Amino acid sequence: MRDAPAPDDDVTLIYDGECPVCTAYSCAVGVDRTVASGIRRIDARSDDTLVAQATAAGLDLDDGMVVMHRGQLHHGADALHLMAKYAPRRGLYNRLNRLMFGSKTVAHLTYPVLRAGRNTLLRLLGRGKIRNLDSSKAPRQID
Repeated sequence: MRDAPAPDDDVTLIYDGECPVCTAYSCAVGVDRTVASGIRRIDARSDDTLVAQATAAGLDLDDGMVVMHRGQLHHGADALHLMAKYAPRRGLYNRLNRLMFGSKTVAHLTYPVLRAGRNTLLRLLGRGKIRNLDSSKAPRQID
């Protein structure tokens, strides 16, 4: 039998808070309590230190979400696959997530399509990419 995770053993999900699909995914996805104590959600457009750590590691947040667990960074399709592996076994959404992205091969085949959809949606909504943000994090004008 596995030991319960330590209270500070969270999974951290860095996602694009300007993307409605990314935000919906981040709100719906969960983690099995035998794997991690919980999930921390961070908007990739924030000035959080973990966002800086992910970009310093060379991960392009426009190319994919990032999941951090136990000091390891997972990006894009690997992050999606890891979240599917860690998903609770209860609930329709979690079961679908496990079914669709529990296979590393399927996650790698579908992730480019999902990313292209995100990019198209951002363009249609008139929202810029994450890397186009000013480094001062000044508020953006709303039209």
